[in-house]
Amino acid sequence: MIRSIHAAYFEAGADIVSTNTFGCAPYVLAEYGLAERAYEITLAAGRLAREVAGGRFVVGAMGPSTRSISVTRNVTFDEVRDAYALQAAALIAGGVDALLLETAQDTLNVKAAALGVRAAMREAGVDLPLMVSGTIEPMGTMLAGQGVEALYVALEHLDLFSIGLNCATGPEFMTDHLRSLAAMSTRYVSVYPNAGLPDERGQYAETPASLAFKMKRFVDEGWVQLRRRLLRNDAGPHPGAAGAGGRPRPARSGERGSPQAVSGIEVFYPADDNRPLFVGETHQRDRLAAVQGS
Repeated sequence: MIRSIHAAYFEAGADIVSTNTFGCAPYVLAEYGLAERAYEITLAAGRLAREVAGGRFVVGAMGPSTRSISVTRNVTFDEVRDAYALQAAALIAGGVDALLLETAQDTLNVKAAALGVRAAMREAGVDLPLMVSGTIEPMGTMLAGQGVEALYVALEHLDLFSIGLNCATGPEFMTDHLRSLAAMSTRYVSVYPNAGLPDERGQYAETPASLAFKMKRFVDEGWVQLRRRLLRNDAGPHPGAAGAGGRPRPARSGERGSPQAVSGIEVFYPADDNRPLFVGETHQRDRLAAVQGS
């Protein structure tokens, strides 16, 4: 079944497929009694995709998992780092060409995962492209509260191959966020939205043709380099037969897309008129004030 899905994308003209490993973190598989088989399952998925791809590209996909350091607070930074190191090691052994942290909902999770992925690369003696794709909810931010600008600033130091948006909403709700990301990013920008927002029955309103039409604007505006190709004649997020043509712009390698910035929940641009800047936890500042007062 998995082979046929990969093959369908390639037959429709896709250049890249992603592995069927969205939920392969050990603590996710533990919910099904499969934690000890995380490496085995992930390795098998990588090999399947590689087998079908031949000389074309395979991206090792790793989803956000069911746990968040900042939102649900039911996993630690070290646990996330170690889980993604294991997944990345299996995907590398399976022969993938790049590694993708997708549907990111918590930037702290992404940072921990990126450390794990880099560690797996060092262990394997390879240097594969690292891609990140976040998901912006209908309220305009990630689940952890960051907007797309704050997300980019927080991850800019990771030397990513690409950064982009996927899932959550249809292309219309992504437009402003994608425009902002493209204006800032010096890396390749990717996009693969849902086929609209699901209704009360879980059905998606967009058809392959309508979704391709809306995504064509992203290409025509020069906002993206990597995009989803739709394959089958259904409205869900599955493979199908229409692509959004056009010529994507190249990444602005080495060129800063925005002024110097820092971010927490929101992005902040330091300037001469808003200094000095104090960075730290509120309770730490309170303790410092108490010490100074005594």
